[in-house]
Amino acid sequence: MGQTLHRAWAWLAEGRRTVIVLFALALGLRALAILAAVEPTSDAAWYFSRADLLARGCGYLGDFSAPTAYWPPGWPLALSVVFSHTGASIWAVGLFNLVLSALAGWLTLDLGRRIGGSEAAGRVALLLWAVYPNAVLYVPLALTEVFYTTLLLTLCWIVVARDGWGWTLLAGLVLGLATLVKAQSLIVAPLLLAIVWLRRPSPWRRPPGVIGQGLVMAAAAALVIAPWTLRNHRELGAWVLVSTNGGITLLTGNNDSARGGFTPDDPVVKALDARTDLNELAYDREAGRLGMDWIKAHPVRFLTLMPMKLARLWGPDGEGQWAYETGSWAFAAAPHAFLALRLANQAWYWALLALFVAAFPVMIRARRRAGLGLVDWWLLPYGIAAYPSLIAVVFSGQSRFHYPAMPFVCIMAAWLIARLLLARDRAAALR
Repeated sequence: MGQTLHRAWAWLAEGRRTVIVLFALALGLRALAILAAVEPTSDAAWYFSRADLLARGCGYLGDFSAPTAYWPPGWPLALSVVFSHTGASIWAVGLFNLVLSALAGWLTLDLGRRIGGSEAAGRVALLLWAVYPNAVLYVPLALTEVFYTTLLLTLCWIVVARDGWGWTLLAGLVLGLATLVKAQSLIVAPLLLAIVWLRRPSPWRRPPGVIGQGLVMAAAAALVIAPWTLRNHRELGAWVLVSTNGGITLLTGNNDSARGGFTPDDPVVKALDARTDLNELAYDREAGRLGMDWIKAHPVRFLTLMPMKLARLWGPDGEGQWAYETGSWAFAAAPHAFLALRLANQAWYWALLALFVAAFPVMIRARRRAGLGLVDWWLLPYGIAAYPSLIAVVFSGQSRFHYPAMPFVCIMAAWLIARLLLARDRAAALR
C-alpha cells in the first residue's frame, strides 16, 4: 500500500503527462455536466434572457422592456457575444463556460506553482479544483460564477506573474470587465498593489512606482466602465456607476426577519415591492435608505447578524446543484445519486477549507524559519477569501459568493499537502 501511494505521488508531482491527464479529468467531468442540459431558472434565466436580447440588438432591458441597470451587465454582455455567433442556447452557455474553465484551470495551476513555490503544489491545486463537484456542476449554468472567477484569476495572474506597464494596463482592463460583473471587484486592486509594494525590499522608499501602477490600472478600468456609466446616465437620467441593486441587497440582508441571508419575504421588503410610484432608481435608493435606517436603529442586532452572515457564506456549499433539481432531466432520473454527490461535495469542501486554514500558521512558521518576510503572494488567497467576507457581513451571506475564492483555497490547501508529502520524501531519502 505504501509503495502504491508513493508511486501515485511521484506520478502526480513529477510525471511527464500528469498535467495533460489532470486537464482531461477536469474538462471531461465538466463536459459530462453539460450533458445534463440544465434549463436556466431564477437568476440564470434572467442573465440568459438579457444576453439573448443583447445579441438580437434590443439593448439591456428589464422585465417590462425598459432600459435597466438592475444587475451588472458584464456577464450578459459577454454571453451575448457568444449568442450572436451561435444563437441563444444552453449548449452555447455550457461550451463557453467549458472554455473558461480550461483557462481557469491553467491559471490555478500556474498560480499554484508560483504561490506554492513548486511544480507539485501547482499540480495538486489543479487536481483539487478539477474534481471539486461544485466547480464541475456550475459549468452548464448561465450564472456569473465561472466567468467572474476566470476574470479574477486572470487579474491576479497578470499582477503576480508579469511586470511592465503594458501588463499593468491589461490588468486594469481585466479589472474593469470584472467590475462590470461584480462591482465589488474594485476592492481587489488595493489588495494586489499592497502586496506588490510590501513584498519588495525597503518598501517605504519605493511608493511612487506602486502609485503609478495603481493610477494606470484605475484609468484602464475606468475606460472599460465609463461607456456603461454614460449609458446609464443617458437611459436612466442619473449617474449609476455599474448597477442599481445595491440598495435592495442591503435591505434584504438587514431587516427584522434577517437570519444571515437574503429575506425577500420580509414585510418591509414586500411593502417596498408593492410601491408603484417608484422607478428603478428611486426603488433602489429607498431600499438602501430603509436598510441603513434599520442598521442605525438596531446596531446590536446588526453586529450579531455578522457571524450568521459569515456562516451562511462559508458553511454550506453545493449551490450549483440546486439548478439541476428544477431544470435537468438528470436529477429526475437519479435523485439519490445527486443527494450522495451533494454530501460528497460538502465533505470535500470542508476538507479544502480545513487545509486552507491550517496552511496559514504553517506558512508563517516556515517563512520565519527560512528568514523570509511575511508579506508575499501567499497572502493573496487569504485576501481573496477576506473580501467577500467583508461584503457579506454588511449585506448578506450567500454560499455562491465564496465560489470565486475556491481556486485560491485549493492553491493553499495544495501547498500544505505538497509540503507534507515532499517532506516525507526527503525524510525517507535520508533513512
